[in-house]
Amino acid sequence: MIIQFYKYQGTGNDFILIDDRAERLEIKNEHILKLCSRKYGIGSDGVIVIRDKKGYDFEMIFYNPDGSQSFCGNGSRCAVLFAHHMGIITRETKFLSTDGVHEAIIKDGSIVELKMNDPVNFNQKGDLTFFINTGSPHYVEFRNEIDDLDFVNESKKIRYNEEYNDAGVNVNFVEKNGVGIKMRTYERGVENETLSCGTGVTAAALAYADCETIESGEIEVITAGGKLKVRYNNNAGQFTDIWLIGPAQYVFKGDMDVS
Repeated sequence: MIIQFYKYQGTGNDFILIDDRAERLEIKNEHILKLCSRKYGIGSDGVIVIRDKKGYDFEMIFYNPDGSQSFCGNGSRCAVLFAHHMGIITRETKFLSTDGVHEAIIKDGSIVELKMNDPVNFNQKGDLTFFINTGSPHYVEFRNEIDDLDFVNESKKIRYNEEYNDAGVNVNFVEKNGVGIKMRTYERGVENETLSCGTGVTAAALAYADCETIESGEIEVITAGGKLKVRYNNNAGQFTDIWLIGPAQYVFKGDMDVS
């Protein structure tokens, strides 16, 4: 089967976009594995299938490289820009994803603001550790000098901890830098460090706001792939009106035989 694809990236999180509004494709696990392979395929942090959905501008179905499904923040921002390029939307949209309905706005060329769902499931595990679900589950831990960590091995100890069972968890180590935070993320499904993670950035920013008792505003987050912002309201620890903000970019398009 030949699949036409489009490649997009958002702060180094790269995705394969497939327009299946005609619903002609039967996407199987083996296809996802081939598409995402950086040696035998296109290479990406996930595959996004766009389909028509009554009552919405489109439906976004996100697959991790291992074939599992989840919500993806940066992937959603790329999907919104893709939908704009395909003429499905103008600058504003309401679409359906794995965790429900989302709104988004495209500003300043290719800056995409994505509204996250609230309320956020927020569990402080210790003074410096949190479990936060921002559409995908995230473990957040504040540490010093995160660039010097044996990051993947440290993350795997948490990712595969029996506390999180078979579902696993995404792992984020976060460092305060005086004006915001910088962070590194290990993503389940990718099973490695990625240059950025939108749901992880959101979780880390909310954890930082909680630690520093910052009621409302924007927090700048530096990832290995670039800068993102998280805007929110915080009323006594209840986070609402949460937006993930950052750039998205079209990279290239092509065709691949996945048979």
